Amino acid sequence: MLSFTSKGNNPIYVIQSLFNGIKLLGHKELRKFLWIPILINLFLYTSAFLIAYLYMLDLITELIPAWLQWLSWLLIPLFFISCFTIMFFSFTILANIIAAPFYSKLAEKTLYLITKPEHQAALNIPEIPWSKSMASEFNRIIYLLKWIIPLVILSIIPGINILAPIAWLIFGSWGVSLEFLTYPLENQGLVFSEQKKLIKSVRFGALTIGGLTMLGLTLPGLNIFLSPAAVIAATVYTHGISETT
Repeated sequence: MLSFTSKGNNPIYVIQSLFNGIKLLGHKELRKFLWIPILINLFLYTSAFLIAYLYMLDLITELIPAWLQWLSWLLIPLFFISCFTIMFFSFTILANIIAAPFYSKLAEKTLYLITKPEHQAALNIPEIPWSKSMASEFNRIIYLLKWIIPLVILSIIPGINILAPIAWLIFGSWGVSLEFLTYPLENQGLVFSEQKKLIKSVRFGALTIGGLTMLGLTLPGLNIFLSPAAVIAATVYTHGISETT
């Protein structure tokens, strides 16, 4: 049975995995799996920035009740963080669903690259039936929606909604980690319920990798390339902390 070691909660190891993911992004063996995901990200994240530019400030202004207008200098940045997290998390899920076949192959090829030659023959990546893979994806979306709905309610209740930005940041970090760690774990034959249980065993590390990835996804230009880099990093991360018990 697959399990994770405590090394997975080490923030230094998380950061090393992310940098290794970025470094491997230019590897010639991985390039053919990058172009379509990059084009998908270019279209979706450009759309996200246009929507944010045109509508976000008006929406944030409406969320602040009249009796808290004197705190606008503080609340506007906080609500901006919430709205930005919601928008880019949603666009990330959409981009990943569209690019999922390419990301699975990217994670598979990355695993072969980072495995020592003498151990490559022992790698046995199972072929998961399409129906089982889609069911796992559906279960992940349902799980995330269970948290999104109460967070949206929290965000619109006057007074209490000042806590919403913190809640959205934690949820966004957790959700992004689930999104990107799914590819290497699915290649191990694990469905979402099994993935979630495993990732919870390194919750701090998962929040770290998810939070740093989410931060990068908000940066124009970088976010186009960061998603495939995060898939590679997630593969490096899980490979380094996996053990069979």
